[in-house]
Amino acid sequence: MPRIIGASTTVVEIDGLKIDELAGNVATSEDTLSIAYVTVSEPTSEPWLTLDYDEWLCVRKGKMVLHFQNADDGSDAILEVNAGETCFVAEGERFRPVFPVVPTEYVPVCFPAFRPDRCHREEGEEASDVTVKLQKLHGMVPSTSTPTPTSDSDILYHMCQKSLWEEAVESGKAYYPPTFETDGFFTHATAVPPRLIETANHFYTQTEGDWICLELSRCALTNVGIITKDEGGLPVGEAKVSDNWIESEWICPHIYGGIPTISSLGVLRKTYPMLRTEEGQFVNITGLTDGLKE
Repeated sequence: MPRIIGASTTVVEIDGLKIDELAGNVATSEDTLSIAYVTVSEPTSEPWLTLDYDEWLCVRKGKMVLHFQNADDGSDAILEVNAGETCFVAEGERFRPVFPVVPTEYVPVCFPAFRPDRCHREEGEEASDVTVKLQKLHGMVPSTSTPTPTSDSDILYHMCQKSLWEEAVESGKAYYPPTFETDGFFTHATAVPPRLIETANHFYTQTEGDWICLELSRCALTNVGIITKDEGGLPVGEAKVSDNWIESEWICPHIYGGIPTISSLGVLRKTYPMLRTEEGQFVNITGLTDGLKE
């Protein structure tokens, strides 16, 4: 029978941007999907976002401009979404919403429901007031409670199959790569992002499916008792390393443990989609290796 299950709840109100959640984890304690009503009273924008859910953006008034990168070549592009139009943003896509016209009103629908740990905001070293408030509303410990590294030497990168990472997150357990035990009970990583492309093409071109790159904090790993050792390149499963890596004396951080998926621990900083050709070759880590060389 029909029943009232919750009420509209304001979850964000800052710099002319107000978000009222109509259904979701805050308004109705429902994780299946979320629906919100967003009003923009001053021209503003959001940081770059990468979502762990599908989102429909239904513009009722005004206009939003979505900045993104073409999947084919990584070039910059924009999409204008005008009043009466609906835009779809697929899980794993990286984009930046800009609101140049006021007033603008739109209805975002997320499946599964929005949660702070499912929306990766590129905010810099410290979480914004928006993120901290959302974490509190969702019953999560704000990430500012965990020491945030200020040096690039703290940052590590690990690439993995998107489906395996999502399974670990959904279960609430740590993520372990498929070859974890065979490799010596550690998780491969690097501090040099462009090396991941060469590594991926050496080991993983025959592994189908979407891949992502995880940006991790060495400091946060240490805080939960997981040690990282800087060592020479080592095999993955039965596959040997490239002779070039040995000659170049690559130093690779090896994480002696799995990767915790609980967001409050502060281990995961960002997630980047990895771009592949139809033949399976890895060509770019969107938002990380664009135009970079080792």
